[in-house]
Amino acid sequence: MDKSLVALEKGTTCSSWNYCGQRLATGSIDGSLSVFDSPDPASSSFTRTYKSRVHDSSIVKVVWVPPEYGDAVACVCGDGTLSLWEEVVEDAKPLEWKLCKSFKSNSAQVLDIQFGITLSGLKAVAVYSDGHVKVYELLDPLELKNWQLQAEFQNVSDSVSTLGKAECVSASISWNPQRGEGQESSFVLGFNSNIPQFNSPKVWEFDQAHQRWLPVAELALPSDKGDQVYAVAWAPNIGRPYEVIAVATHKGITIWHLGLNPDPDGRLSIENVALLSGHEGEVWQMEWDMSGMTLATTGNDGVVRLWQSNLNGVWQEQAAFEATT
Repeated sequence: MDKSLVALEKGTTCSSWNYCGQRLATGSIDGSLSVFDSPDPASSSFTRTYKSRVHDSSIVKVVWVPPEYGDAVACVCGDGTLSLWEEVVEDAKPLEWKLCKSFKSNSAQVLDIQFGITLSGLKAVAVYSDGHVKVYELLDPLELKNWQLQAEFQNVSDSVSTLGKAECVSASISWNPQRGEGQESSFVLGFNSNIPQFNSPKVWEFDQAHQRWLPVAELALPSDKGDQVYAVAWAPNIGRPYEVIAVATHKGITIWHLGLNPDPDGRLSIENVALLSGHEGEVWQMEWDMSGMTLATTGNDGVVRLWQSNLNGVWQEQAAFEATT
């Protein structure tokens, strides 16, 4: 028998699970941030423990900060602003969520933000509607308001001085979830923009020796490099000799294998192993399970699909869930 875990209000636009604390954060069209908790760890039901209007415009994306750095969420709003909200305890007062950081931008709107834990601490990658990528670094692990811009670049392999003005509708970032000792920080990023060179997903890795971010792989076949990207997702690796990354475009969901050993030029090998088709229209979001074996996808057809690879490496749809009301 199916059971509802939580009922979301009409006007909810986005949500994000905190798997460590079993918490749910949601944003709504009226700019309200809500947090849901389970009063009993053994229970699967959730109740709303906080709601407040934190912005004048709608919230289009909420992202939890890694739990090692406290209980906090980033909110991307419809007007392109980005803010960070933290749960605080003051004396005997009830828990409250307070603004701890607003990220300023001149004119470009924030399209996505994701957090990654690196060898040097917590970093955040934010992407903007003008095609720029900004990497921020947390200066003090106990102070979520103290961020510093570490790098700024564009999602291209070569110079872009002649490409013209970028107009980016959306973008998607996914950090390499591995935190192995001695492993450099890396993430994959793709755009949905008017400039083909921006769109194809690139894997960016931090070059410790020269203190800069470098593109080490491009996850697109030669004929697909200009395709607009809707979503990317980097799978956890539990011992494979390669990484697995999913990329969604209008052609479907492509599964890529990314080599672990760079060539003399620092590039990583890539292999296109599957093209998954089943969704009608755009794929909005993709999430891997904790083992990196099952991919969940959803899009504007209103269906959640689960995909897995069999022992022969053939990818197949395992299940599809559609709303009944």
